[in-house]
Amino acid sequence: MAPKIVPSSFNSRCLTNLLLLYRTQPLSCSHSFSTSSNHCNSIQLQSNDPPLIFDPTTVRETLSSYCNDWRRAFEFFKWAETHHTFQHTTDTYNRMLDILGKYFEFDLSWDLIQRMSKNPVSYPDHTTFRIMFKRYVSAHLVNEAVGTYNRLGEFGLKDETSYCNLIDALCEFKHVIDAQDLCFWKNSELGLDKNTKIFNMILRGWFKLGWWSKCRDFWEEMDKRGVEKDLHSYSIYMDILCKSGKPWKAVKLYKEMKKKGIKLDVVAYNTVIRAVGLSEGVDFSIRVFREMRECGCEPNVVSHNTIIKLLCDNGRYREASKVLDKMLDKGCSPDVITYQCFFASLQQPKEILGLFDRMIVSGVRPRMDTFVMLMRKFGRWGFLRPVFIVWEKMEELGMSPNESAYNALIDALIDKGMLDVARKYDEEMLVKGLSPKPRAELGTKLLSNGASDDELLQA
Repeated sequence: MAPKIVPSSFNSRCLTNLLLLYRTQPLSCSHSFSTSSNHCNSIQLQSNDPPLIFDPTTVRETLSSYCNDWRRAFEFFKWAETHHTFQHTTDTYNRMLDILGKYFEFDLSWDLIQRMSKNPVSYPDHTTFRIMFKRYVSAHLVNEAVGTYNRLGEFGLKDETSYCNLIDALCEFKHVIDAQDLCFWKNSELGLDKNTKIFNMILRGWFKLGWWSKCRDFWEEMDKRGVEKDLHSYSIYMDILCKSGKPWKAVKLYKEMKKKGIKLDVVAYNTVIRAVGLSEGVDFSIRVFREMRECGCEPNVVSHNTIIKLLCDNGRYREASKVLDKMLDKGCSPDVITYQCFFASLQQPKEILGLFDRMIVSGVRPRMDTFVMLMRKFGRWGFLRPVFIVWEKMEELGMSPNESAYNALIDALIDKGMLDVARKYDEEMLVKGLSPKPRAELGTKLLSNGASDDELLQA
């Protein structure tokens, strides 16, 4: 009987369920490719259907479902190949590398890369090494990341793209000083000493760190070095000025851009809308919003969210609601941030819960921080019933509460004097391996030699 090809999503669910069959079995994962675990060998599809053919998308999705358990992900990776004659592609290898890198399994990652290089179907690409840069730098192994770049000649990938990926990874994970040193040292050597893209990455890196004086110094350094600033340079620096509490300077920069004839895109306009709103008021932001449309730049969900937030911050909820309705009329779907703008400003529990239900019915799924925001807000107001309504909705949607959600609920219970119930949830947190806040009311003490909850979460 011929093999049956079924949709990827079905395959992925099937494979995930299959892996669940041995989830609690002891692992015998080996770093050797020639050896497979015994329990993997014994797994068979409990069906008389023809064997399934695994496509790369199915395998990638199944690996993603085990992204927090590298051993099981790796066992599946080997099992698919050895027992279903699946030939891994560059894409499935890259997904496995990302999972291994997350758990610092770099030696095993390099074994995979060497194996990839022996097969044209799975040959390493720029994405492969972008993953390696990202995982090394996120583990603060900067020298190893630079060493990886220096090895790329072996794979024919030591080029401008790889260099940009390295600089981007350093900036993304806050190693901006290293990125800047590398830029000033290597750029001339590579003929990239005036490469605007690389300078923009470093400028954005200083932005992520929130080092505003460094942002200003680097902005001026770009001029000294003769680097031509483009739309993205201006967008980043306008955002920096807004976040550093100088929105009027961002507006000035916007006017400078217009004089230079730089055509703004939706990202730049969104920054300008916020800057104008903060410095001159929401009515002026609405003018820029209209100008944006007139210039042929269609507002996106972020544009609408910015206007809605400015209106809500000024207590103009009816106008904000009209903007929400217009979004739907124009086919621009609201997201969770849209609704959170309302939740942050509305003052009536009934009104908030009504909008919360409307959000869910419309297909917008709340994030965990949405639930935490609402529970904290209702808890501060002393309304316990709405806190439980939100908690129950979280459980209905199949979301597992994190530390912040538990702590918001427990704080609300303690404020109402319901110590026994609060203690129950406090104990439930411990059973799940989460870190509850030390609370004198419940008789709990600081953990880890007096480390605070915040310190524990950052550890």
